[in-house]
Amino acid sequence: MTDAEREQMKAWVENWKRAGPLLERFRHEELRQLRHEDSLEMIDGLLQIGYQHRSDEPTSGLVEQQRIFMRARR
Repeated sequence: MTDAEREQMKAWVENWKRAGPLLERFRHEELRQLRHEDSLEMIDGLLQIGYQHRSDEPTSGLVEQQRIFMRARR
């Protein structure tokens, strides 16, 4: 790693040290202002996405996962 890269990484870390708490306060404030009705709409939207992309297979997918692992092992 060059000195310039090291300095760039240090600057990046310092930026995140300053930005992290600001972003956390912003997130906290957004959550505090969230209305119950809005959160229900968001949850409903996420459930709709899951429903639309559901699988009709009555399996958890573990068997298929093991099959993929066995192929990758060879």
